[in-house]
Amino acid sequence: MKPISGGVCAAEGFTASGIHCGIRKNKTKRDLSLIYSDRQASAAAVYTTNRVKGATVTVTRSHLANGTARAVICNSGIANTCCEGGEETAERMSGLIADALGIDAGDVVVASTGVIGKPLDLSPIAEGIPSLVDLLSRDGSKDAAEGIMTTDTVRKEVAVEFTLGGRTCRIGGIAKGSGMIHPNMATMLVFITTDAAISSEMLQKALSHDVASTFNMLSIDGDTSTNDMVVVLANGAAGNGQVTSPGEDFDTFMRALNTVTVALCRIIAGDGEGSTKMIECTVTGAKDSAAAKTAAKSVICSSLVKAMIFGADANFGRVFCAVGYSGADVDVSKMGVGFESAAGKIEVARDGHSIDFSEEIAKKVLSEHEITIAVTLCDGDASASAWGCDLTYDYVKINADYRT
Repeated sequence: MKPISGGVCAAEGFTASGIHCGIRKNKTKRDLSLIYSDRQASAAAVYTTNRVKGATVTVTRSHLANGTARAVICNSGIANTCCEGGEETAERMSGLIADALGIDAGDVVVASTGVIGKPLDLSPIAEGIPSLVDLLSRDGSKDAAEGIMTTDTVRKEVAVEFTLGGRTCRIGGIAKGSGMIHPNMATMLVFITTDAAISSEMLQKALSHDVASTFNMLSIDGDTSTNDMVVVLANGAAGNGQVTSPGEDFDTFMRALNTVTVALCRIIAGDGEGSTKMIECTVTGAKDSAAAKTAAKSVICSSLVKAMIFGADANFGRVFCAVGYSGADVDVSKMGVGFESAAGKIEVARDGHSIDFSEEIAKKVLSEHEITIAVTLCDGDASASAWGCDLTYDYVKINADYRT
């Protein structure tokens, strides 16, 4: 897998754009984004499991029932959730962009993110669509990535190149997500495009399998959002033979997809609201995959662990505690913990108890931006990784006055 530039426009046949249309008061922030395929594309998606769902989730699920799509339109600032007539608004939003592009409204993925409970006025969207369409470009991923941001502080773009059936293929994506992230299917808003030819059935199989070990292993604050969706469009422009069944080509596609999704997970985790550090928890030696995933996710979600990392305090007992209450089938008497970063690595516990270690070295290791908490269980061969961030004073500040 070769990293390349281009984000959501790296794949052949895809263009994108992003503008400020007036949904958000801050005119320096883009608030409307568009991704467009020049041909019909296979489509797959996963959605929030929150019983309270944004209207766009319901409408997009309906539009993608046939497994195809041509465009994605997304606004930021207002979530179009818990509002009377929200689904009608989402359908009208789809129709507006469909008319401008000359495509069927059923081929539009529609998404919204922002404040819940506030009606979405379509007037600025309608006025902005002509510019949004005119600005579609192969260089538009950056603008589209900015247009879907809310409390995000960095753009989230990734793309890789790979070979499938003797043809060069590309897959890339953009994401938004900084807070209200604790998914049980996927997370936040993620839009991925590829020029590989793959059937919608196999695309859905690949995505559903992938999120179990990527986006479902990501947590910022323990809150599952209402508008989350991950959508993948595959337009076949690379010219490879269509992937319609399991096999070598499908495995290659899965690796490419996973490369993009893992990279996006790490970027999102590093941009958690108010965060100063990205945390990766790796669990090795577990009895099975379920135990490894459960333990890793529990560590990442622990407020005490997150606060410990913020303070660069090697209080490994908090890691033990999080694994112990996780429900994972582990023998805690065999468990060990270490910390790793660009400053080095240090072991702090082994065989279920503490060992002598340098607090000074541990402080240096835990003071870097990216921290790995390495948990060893010595119970088997299974492993898993989860991603998150530290918990800081600024997280409370950001969310205490989110609407104002």
